[in-house]
Amino acid sequence: MDSLLSLRVFAAVAEAKSFAAVADRMGLSAAMTSKHVQHIEAEVGARLLNRTSRHVSLTEAGAIYLQAVRPLLEGLDEAGAQLAQSALDPRGTLKISLPVWLTEPDFVRLLAAYRTRYPQVMLDLDLSGWPVNMVEEGYDLALRVSPVLDEGLIARRLANVTFRMVATPGLLDQIGRPKDIADLAGAPFLAYSPVSTGGRVRLGFGASAPEVRMTPVLQSANDTVLFQAALEGMGIAIMPHLVARAHLAEGRLEQLLPDLPMPTVNLSAIYRDRSYLPAKTRSFLDFLAGPDGFGGALGAV
Repeated sequence: MDSLLSLRVFAAVAEAKSFAAVADRMGLSAAMTSKHVQHIEAEVGARLLNRTSRHVSLTEAGAIYLQAVRPLLEGLDEAGAQLAQSALDPRGTLKISLPVWLTEPDFVRLLAAYRTRYPQVMLDLDLSGWPVNMVEEGYDLALRVSPVLDEGLIARRLANVTFRMVATPGLLDQIGRPKDIADLAGAPFLAYSPVSTGGRVRLGFGASAPEVRMTPVLQSANDTVLFQAALEGMGIAIMPHLVARAHLAEGRLEQLLPDLPMPTVNLSAIYRDRSYLPAKTRSFLDFLAGPDGFGGALGAV
């Protein structure tokens, strides 16, 4: 039996936690997939995987062994890719996790421009808003603001995300247009629940940043719901400029207190820490950072 293939099968099953998924991905039968793992276990003289009818997990010995062999397998993959694939056009499925607020026409036009340039790449987008395990779930990239990195991941900053405080003209006709931050006290507020508590809003960073307490009328961790509620005149919202700018330009929304400093955060691309990136991943990163992406065509985010 091919010991190198058996190693690859073992590593894939350990990361996917599924014999069936690996068998399908590698074009093997379920029985042969199991035999490859048994072959490795026989060679090392230890049980590497716990198996039940529903779950697959690493034993303590399996975790130690996987940590030892993964760099070897990745090194072989990288060497082969550098020699045989580095000159190929980007191709294959690019699986990306995105924040919900990026589902805007301008960003979708950016995706369309990328696909026009690289037609052999299929984009698989996750917009659940939930944190993902990039290794176990097979993601190539994640776009995040202020990322907290797991071990083995690195971040490449793409753009600054600027925020605007907005409301509909109709709502402002009812409650008045604030002239300073004190005028916002008690105003109806659409709260992004991960960062706003009890209607308290800090406009900026640091202890000296001005703060005001508004009245929450709706709170959610879903940016899209908050933005649609803002367009319906339910309350004041704080939104990324990319989301609000077309509606501001067309008069459906107004910016409040434009001279007041608003929070700015980094939008970064998160990916696995490896010396060689597949052409599909590197091309998308470079496109986002270049003149046709956040670096130029999309303008300020």
